[in-house]
Amino acid sequence: MTRPTLIVMVKEPRPGRVKTRLGKDIGMTASAWWFRHQVARLLRQLRDPRWRIVLAVSPDAAIASPVFPRDLPRIPQGRGDLGQRMARAMRHADHGPVCVIGADIPGITRSAIWRAFRALGNHDAVFGPAFDGGYWLVGLHNAAAVPAGLFDGVRWSTEHALSDTVATLGAARVAYIDRLRDVDTAVDLP
Repeated sequence: MTRPTLIVMVKEPRPGRVKTRLGKDIGMTASAWWFRHQVARLLRQLRDPRWRIVLAVSPDAAIASPVFPRDLPRIPQGRGDLGQRMARAMRHADHGPVCVIGADIPGITRSAIWRAFRALGNHDAVFGPAFDGGYWLVGLHNAAAVPAGLFDGVRWSTEHALSDTVATLGAARVAYIDRLRDVDTAVDLP
């Protein structure tokens, strides 16, 4: 059996290029510092033999960045909106269950990731809702069958992102796991 794949969407932590909304509140250097340390902590915490971790890196040229652990496979995110980049990353995964997460959610745990993969045993898709109406995790039962148009028409960075994405799945069986908070502004910092 193929191990499930957990794809972590990461950006190279450069001031002014990552967590810019947070940077408006605490400064661009501080927000890049926070993100760099959040990613390192998250990746240490999520290592687990039950799944394979792959980093989807932006910008593409940062794929060789020494900031990220050398032992983790990396793929470029490529061009396009968030949905296009997530769909591309999902299609890159091995056949079998795949989940994609953002790296700016301090509350992610191994047990939450495992609940998502277990939910894909009898559901077509799984979501980890965020408090702002978006989601911190999206997963599919089979990476080889990422639906065309999965993220078409999604209003990203709005309270409609989750409902818009679920609507693209039609009659698919959808599961939901833990509701978590992502960090967009200083108010969101733990």
